[in-house]
Amino acid sequence: MTSGVAFQHRQSAHCESGVMSSMVTHAGLPLSEPMAFGLSSALAFALIPFIKISGQPLIAYRMPPGAIIRGLRRRLGLPLRRFTFRDPAAGMEALDRALSDGRVVGLQASVYWLPYFPEDMRFHFNAHNLIVYGREGGDYLVSDPVFERAVRCERAALEKARFARGALASHGAMYFLEGAAPRGIELPRQIDRAIRSNHRWMAAAPLPFVGLSGMRTLGRRIVKLSRKPEATGALPRFLAHIVRMQEEIGTGGAGFRFMYGAFLKEAAALTGWPALDDAAKAMTDAGDTWRLFALRATKMCKGREPMEARILCDVVMQCADREEAAWKMLRRPASRR
Repeated sequence: MTSGVAFQHRQSAHCESGVMSSMVTHAGLPLSEPMAFGLSSALAFALIPFIKISGQPLIAYRMPPGAIIRGLRRRLGLPLRRFTFRDPAAGMEALDRALSDGRVVGLQASVYWLPYFPEDMRFHFNAHNLIVYGREGGDYLVSDPVFERAVRCERAALEKARFARGALASHGAMYFLEGAAPRGIELPRQIDRAIRSNHRWMAAAPLPFVGLSGMRTLGRRIVKLSRKPEATGALPRFLAHIVRMQEEIGTGGAGFRFMYGAFLKEAAALTGWPALDDAAKAMTDAGDTWRLFALRATKMCKGREPMEARILCDVVMQCADREEAAWKMLRRPASRR
């Protein structure tokens, strides 16, 4: 049995923004990945001490999984439907029906159980997004944003990946657009709304562990931990955790800053607002500084540089200063022409 549609695979920097960019473009509204990320107001920072990952506090550099999908649906008025299932068999039957109807279907799945991932790339992460656009026999045709080309996945493996248990379990989540993307969207207006919404989270949140305040809290936490008697082992573990969350989980903290900078550059061309070009440069500088932090922290953890908590704190504070400069330009982007 063969079913499916003509679909153009596109490799992306991040799975969720890549999937939504491809789905909306396929539905008739050309949308770049940076524009999908920016319009959904997905840039973030959070240091949440009461949520632990391997005994360390959660550090996030973007909004939670699903935020890009929900943000774009709201911002663009997309006719998007999302389903979850208790029964794996029912979930696979629903996928087959959607493919038979000629739909391009987004899925949330576990990276660990997807056989087309090389073994050294597999880990237990249940919020990976991909597209299924057809079926040939027992194989599904998959457009996974991580890969350069479209791939195939056998039915049993895809079912296992969709219904994996654990943190962020998707319960077979699938989503698709019921029709063409809306016409006549006032992109400058939506860009302005998206930036101002993201500004409130990053620059005006009244909590010490989110946004710019969260970054500065992180810097102070590094210094505070270095002064404790158990710092010899605790500080390197904490630094390794920061770098892992920043650079190895998905696009990473610096990568999201580069993507948001690309969004601002594209938005500047669409709107003619010069503040966006200036903010794009400041945000890209922030991404470069986050990368510098990861490099210095890694060298210190490996003994290639002396362990200097104050130096690392200063780099994190520079990250916050550069992002603050960008957000000051973006407080009212439409009015700063």
